[in-house]
Amino acid sequence: MGEDIFAAAMQRIDAGAFGVTDLLASADRLSQSGEIQTVLTLYKTWLERNPEDPLRHLMYFNYSTILSNNGALAEAREALEKALAADPGYFPARINLGSVLERMGGKIEAINEWFQVIGQLAVINGDNLHYLKMTLTQIGRIFETANMHSKAEEIYRRCLELDPDQPEIMRHYLSMMQQQCKWPIARPFGGINPVTRKDCLKNIDPLTLGIYSDDPLYHLTNSYFYNRGAVGQVATSFADRHAERLKKRPERRLRIGYISSDLRQHAVGYLTAELFEEHDRAAVDVFIYHSGPSADDPIGRRIRQAVEHWTDITKMPDETAAKLIFADEIDILVDLNGHTSGQRAKVLAMRPAPIIVNWLGYPGSVASPVHHYIIADEFIIPKEFEKFYSEKVARIPCYQPNDRKRTVGTTCPSREEAGLPADAMVYCAFNGQHKITPHTWKRWMSILSQVENSVLWMLDSTQEICDQIRSNAEQHGVSASRLIFANRISNPDHLARYPLADLFLDTSPYGAHTTASDAMWMGVPIITLAGRSFASRVCGSIMKSAGLADLICTRSEQYVETAVELGRHRDKLLAYRQQLRASRDACVLFDTTLLARSVEEAYRQMWADLQSGKLPQPDLANMEVYRDIALELDNDDVEISMVEDYEAIYRRKLAERANYSYVAKDGRLAP
Repeated sequence: MGEDIFAAAMQRIDAGAFGVTDLLASADRLSQSGEIQTVLTLYKTWLERNPEDPLRHLMYFNYSTILSNNGALAEAREALEKALAADPGYFPARINLGSVLERMGGKIEAINEWFQVIGQLAVINGDNLHYLKMTLTQIGRIFETANMHSKAEEIYRRCLELDPDQPEIMRHYLSMMQQQCKWPIARPFGGINPVTRKDCLKNIDPLTLGIYSDDPLYHLTNSYFYNRGAVGQVATSFADRHAERLKKRPERRLRIGYISSDLRQHAVGYLTAELFEEHDRAAVDVFIYHSGPSADDPIGRRIRQAVEHWTDITKMPDETAAKLIFADEIDILVDLNGHTSGQRAKVLAMRPAPIIVNWLGYPGSVASPVHHYIIADEFIIPKEFEKFYSEKVARIPCYQPNDRKRTVGTTCPSREEAGLPADAMVYCAFNGQHKITPHTWKRWMSILSQVENSVLWMLDSTQEICDQIRSNAEQHGVSASRLIFANRISNPDHLARYPLADLFLDTSPYGAHTTASDAMWMGVPIITLAGRSFASRVCGSIMKSAGLADLICTRSEQYVETAVELGRHRDKLLAYRQQLRASRDACVLFDTTLLARSVEEAYRQMWADLQSGKLPQPDLANMEVYRDIALELDNDDVEISMVEDYEAIYRRKLAERANYSYVAKDGRLAP
């Protein structure tokens, strides 16, 4: 049939009786039959025979799209250039030309094309606004991936000034502000449509919010709306098929599926490698569904060798991946991503397993209707904090797995070789700079001001960000010379130099996670400030599990006073260092065998809940009400983790709303 369509079309082209409408119709019919090469031949022939057609720029554009989709980038570029020669003002062609140039490795050339579009869009109307936003988004993305943070920030701001209701752009903009330590990150700015602080915060990324505020109810509701936006509606659900399958399920090991984009040289991969090796194969049958960048690296290969089943679902459509997981008859599906890059929220939304668990990847509640449990420990989620989570809490001794086989460089440099003063009190802060808040920075500057001959050792970043951080120090009266930036080196060599530091200063409210266990492994004490949210309590959990609970602070003043005291009396730090080294091989934090047995027991309890009809259902009541309250609170001038009557604030505002609007009773604070 395709041959007949093509032959008839070619005859009419030769006769000069084949217009644009005919070309589009024939190309569509051939495309539906999968005859892409025939479609390309049809377009190429028509364009050669109709060099003066007034709509040829549109046909060149269509032709280029098919070429680009099939990897013929050089030909796609040529077609787009011909489209622009026919109509220089056809913006979609120039936008796509930039995309093709980028894919060919020409990022500068791509940006130049996109800036031409911006320069030509003098009048902002409906169509032009669409093209302008699209072009600014592309430019911002290139700048962001190139770590040109201030340029990306500027472009994203210009895009938001045109239209503040762009959730994804707002998330990137706030992330750029956070990356640069430009505080406050959620500041109003002008434009055609002025952007308010609320505009910023209602679309903040969950991870960005975890750094910005220690308000667990805000985290919960923000996760809910973020997940709802990421999933939308799904056409397929396996929810109704699990009960029937359960009746027919034979006695066998529990099938545990782990879905993640990060089981490679990534923090999650480093943490879980030994867990997969320690899993009891007599108790659990482990399936991994990999959904991210190549895992062909030492960590990825190690994990792959440790498990019985590994499937790469990265390029699979969501429904295909969900069907595969369902066909594998997974009993418990463990989401190791949550709200992080590479997550497959739509796959999970199809409920391909009867039990879905949130663990490790995202430090907080996913707040989805499909996640039944969150794995934590008694410190991270004490009983009184369970109300801040939609999932039921499944506790193990320490929530974070660790790898006792991690590679450490063989040589520790001297302080001089690392650029550190030999006799100084060295505070290190090896969390990413984006985790620093103005409240944390104020504490650090107070500590440096009170401890003579002290320095702050931080990870290096771009020159621009380092300059911003130095400027922030000067504004607090601390010489920028007391900030020392550690060059980026391999993870084993970075671990080897840890002992050059005297004390690790944790960030708040998003504290150290993998970096904390690295410090504990290398015998470097940490001081942390534990709040109410998950991310703010992970470091405390790690320290407690390593036997260092007395350096967990709950008040800002306590954090500063303790850091100052230890900085002035380094002999006290020596005792902590000796304690860490002596207990490392016996402490809970590094007992991966204990963790494996504990999490397997948690899985068995989840399965028992399902069998007895007690599978918990996520509590998602009043999400909009709680978010509205959260958006009213001041997280810039007030450090909400230090506010003692936190829950009372919400209760008062819930009572106020009840005076004019119905507020349903829930399991949290609504009476």
